Amino acid sequence: MTSEIHFDGRVAVITGAGGGLGKTYALELARRGAHVVVNDLGGAADGSGKGSSMADQTVDEIRKAGGQAVASYDSVATPAGGEAIVRTALDRFGRVDIVINNAGILRDKSFAKLEPADLEIVLDVHLKGAFYVSQPAFRAMKDQSYGRFLFTASAAGIFGNFGQTNYGAAKMGLVGLSNVLAVEGAKNNIKSNVIAPIA
Repeated sequence: MTSEIHFDGRVAVITGAGGGLGKTYALELARRGAHVVVNDLGGAADGSGKGSSMADQTVDEIRKAGGQAVASYDSVATPAGGEAIVRTALDRFGRVDIVINNAGILRDKSFAKLEPADLEIVLDVHLKGAFYVSQPAFRAMKDQSYGRFLFTASAAGIFGNFGQTNYGAAKMGLVGLSNVLAVEGAKNNIKSNVIAPIA
């Protein structure tokens, strides 16, 4: 017999939680007792635009189900944005225990046609964004001697996928980032893992 894992009293920061896998994580962790910071810039799949409705909708669903959540519309792609996302958790719930780096965009083009701007923005959101959110969270986790990170890699990086050199490179960079956080965090009960979802 197995018992369900619960997260009562834990605070989870989930980026890209306005839809897709991020929303699924947010709803499930809230159902299992976590307080959730629902971060989503609310833009299109290519990173253009922004809005609050996606994050707000996830927060509303969590609250209607009896959970606790707060929205964050900050961009992961800047140090200030990453700090603000983590600050939302600390200000609202007093701690941060779990970070799921899930935010992402796509700028698919074949390698020969890929523009530098399409490389840079994908690295900014996926790789740098995960760094910018994780670093302030890691510092808070060290102080409380507890933390869990989950990074979202991709089969596009592991196996390769046509038209996704930028995306594949960014996603494999997350593997290295997570591995180092696991090593550096071990003495403070901070664990870090990577998943590569495929459906």
